[in-house]
Amino acid sequence: MLLKFLRGLYRINHALDTIARLESELDAWRSHTDVPESLISEYQLARRSDEYLSVYKKPNPLVSVCIATYNRGPLLAERCVASVLGQDYQNLEILVVGDCCTDDTAERLTAISDPRLKFINLPERGRYPERPEWRWMVAGTTPVNHALELARGDFITHLDDDDRYAPDRIRHLVTSMQQQPADFIFHPFWHEYVPDKWRLNQAERLSSGYVTTSSIFYHRWLACIPWDINAYKTREPGDFNRIRKLKHLGIVTRRYPQPLLWHYRERSQPPR
Repeated sequence: MLLKFLRGLYRINHALDTIARLESELDAWRSHTDVPESLISEYQLARRSDEYLSVYKKPNPLVSVCIATYNRGPLLAERCVASVLGQDYQNLEILVVGDCCTDDTAERLTAISDPRLKFINLPERGRYPERPEWRWMVAGTTPVNHALELARGDFITHLDDDDRYAPDRIRHLVTSMQQQPADFIFHPFWHEYVPDKWRLNQAERLSSGYVTTSSIFYHRWLACIPWDINAYKTREPGDFNRIRKLKHLGIVTRRYPQPLLWHYRERSQPPR
């Protein structure tokens, strides 16, 4: 009986390894068409430059937190932005970009007196696909790319407008990045799978389902790779479509072992 069980377990593991290999090969094929060789060469040259390397030695580097939002004023102000302002690392710029918000988001953020916080409300909504599941994959692309264009930080990170950071998240990641330089760090996070019930996503690998927009932290150079509003055409969420392209550049990635994020179940998102 035990031998039969072990054989079955071996077959399952072998099948999972085969699926992972095929996924990796498919990602490589997609990325080969998405990422020009000239950009790979540009990146490889840049990461050896003094300018690129200087952020790892800079005392108290600036961190840009990019937040895209749409009509989630209360959650945004009271949970999301509050968790960034409550960080024990202070050298931040917090870029909140509205996808043409029509609620009280502007008023709520204006009431927060902190010079590190900047809110920009775009005059038009992003042009997303009508089909709901495709729209979900790329909703927020327009405001998050606008935030990337504005970001001045040495390092860049993100936060969904209904999620929250652990209060020491940015300090830990800055320290980790400077002690063991990498281009890109990702970390475990708590995921709300049903209301008020949480599971730990261990983020064992940098792959779809193991990372989320708010669980990454990276060198400012990588901001030149934007979110793709057409990611849905390859049936990929925009965040992983972007990560796939970054991996194809040959970035040095590292997993930070501590969970530093609460990723809430998306139950309060109004229609985009």
